[in-house]
Amino acid sequence: MSSNGYPSSFDTEPNAVQVIKTTEGITTITMNRKHRRNAIDGLTGKKLTDALLDFENDPSQKACVLYGANGTFCAGFDLHEVAKFEEQKAGYSGPRIAQNERVEGRNIGPIGPSRMQIRKPIISAVSGYAVAGGLELSLLGDIRVAEEDAIFGVFCRRWGVPLIDGGTVRLQAIIGLGRALDMILTGRGVGAKEAFTMGLANYVVPTGKALEEATKIARRLITFPQGCMNADRTSTYYAVYNATSFEDALSYEYDNGMQVITSESVQGAAKFSAGAGRHGKFDFDGKL
Repeated sequence: MSSNGYPSSFDTEPNAVQVIKTTEGITTITMNRKHRRNAIDGLTGKKLTDALLDFENDPSQKACVLYGANGTFCAGFDLHEVAKFEEQKAGYSGPRIAQNERVEGRNIGPIGPSRMQIRKPIISAVSGYAVAGGLELSLLGDIRVAEEDAIFGVFCRRWGVPLIDGGTVRLQAIIGLGRALDMILTGRGVGAKEAFTMGLANYVVPTGKALEEATKIARRLITFPQGCMNADRTSTYYAVYNATSFEDALSYEYDNGMQVITSESVQGAAKFSAGAGRHGKFDFDGKL
């Protein structure tokens, strides 16, 4: 058996997902299926899920960069997999596609980790195309760094394949209902500059520089007090997706934030009181 729970004989692409961890606490997860423009099949989705869960559960790792090798972020769900659906019904014994599994908490989705809200920061480094399921994967990132020739889009509109990996949920939360519906209904490609104006891309960088810039941002994030930063991150997502009212969102923010007040906040306040960071004089990377 392979480490992903499938018979080793079925894993013909052992390097489809590559993971690098640094001692400073940055995990880089790279999709690497050049022959499919990093489209996700069942086994690759499982590897992506395992890699992100491993990052989340590793206390030595603080930030993650999600990247696509060979000039493409991800072309979406591998449509060659659709041809296997009938084979599965006929007793197919290879890697399964989760097309019939309902959402149950954080269980695996068709392209893998799409049903999870990872509990630590993720930065999506987008080169080339992030379309269909690839767009949905990019939305897992808290921040998206796009190369100047990057294209985002719901290209699956052309093939009758719906968004079932969070696209209709996350996209509107990030760019607003009107812009999300424009992208979802028309299926048009959105370039990096337009993506930046609508808030889909947070940074636009020269071609070939997304991974480098995303890693720089990750290095900034890991310099901050982690408990406080992640508490604010969690409260933000709760307000967007889970809060039942304005009061509920405020209550959650307060209760969640108070958990770090007695630790990191007191220590940080003591540093400021001693003179660090006065008049805005501190390094942009967060080092006081």
